[in-house]
Amino acid sequence: MKKKQAIIEVHALTKRYGDLTAVDRVTFSVFKGEVFAFLGPNGAGKTTTLEILQGLRRPTSGTASVLGFDVTSSKELGEIRKRIGVLPQEFSALDKLTVRENVALFASMYESSRDPDELIELLDLSDKADVRFDRLSGGLKQKVGIAASLVNDPEVVFLDEPTTGLDPRSRRAVWNVIDSLRKSGTTIVLTTHYMEEAERLADRIAIIHRGKISALGTASDLINRYGGNTYIELEDVRQGLLDMIRRRFPSALIDGESLVIPVVETSQVLETIGELVKMSITGGIRVRNPTIEDVFLSVVGGRITEEGEVA
Repeated sequence: MKKKQAIIEVHALTKRYGDLTAVDRVTFSVFKGEVFAFLGPNGAGKTTTLEILQGLRRPTSGTASVLGFDVTSSKELGEIRKRIGVLPQEFSALDKLTVRENVALFASMYESSRDPDELIELLDLSDKADVRFDRLSGGLKQKVGIAASLVNDPEVVFLDEPTTGLDPRSRRAVWNVIDSLRKSGTTIVLTTHYMEEAERLADRIAIIHRGKISALGTASDLINRYGGNTYIELEDVRQGLLDMIRRRFPSALIDGESLVIPVVETSQVLETIGELVKMSITGGIRVRNPTIEDVFLSVVGGRITEEGEVA
């Protein structure tokens, strides 16, 4: 079996600010062509880790390399910056310039760059090419930011919270762009506090909280290890049926306005539904499989709110 090529290697990476440890002995690798996601709340250490890899901050201790170059070496850092693309958490461009003019401006900062019109087409911005940046929606502005991060044809792209503050439609448009970059073989490291985004996009997910990686693996691996049970969920169960169900399934419990029955083995799902049908319960039944949100709840002890806080 061919060994995967590590593009980024990090070992015991630590960043302290006085008494605050923002990144706490973090260790991970990112492989060529994968989408690697840091999932965590605000202040978890996601952005600090990316900024160290981009050479914007120096670590307190530990080691980190990108494309084989040491991020703490001034000499090697120049080589890293030529070969990576970055979408910062709060991307901005020149408001009075058009999309094409902004992308061309970013391209002019490099000795060698991709054709701005090619990138505009790649990001599905052709019909907005002559529109001023300040007249674009949030989602379109993020697309311009991604175009800017690709002008130097990077081997690795860092996307820091690429969809924060976007409406669901704009968020999915950005997801489609990330999918197309993955298919082209680009290595992508992104940060997010959206569970669905990490599960939908990433080949591997690192759950980070209070500066430490709490869990790391593919979505399916994490769900299998930490996600808990599959549940059969019943809505609006009458009291008489509730008592009967509980006699047959003692582990059944109330979750909000629904009754849920934990199912340990996948093979038991159809068996459990069959038992419910025998009780003449045929409506309002659905299977609820564990998700990355359940994983986060298990390993961290809370969920991430829309605002990026742990609740």
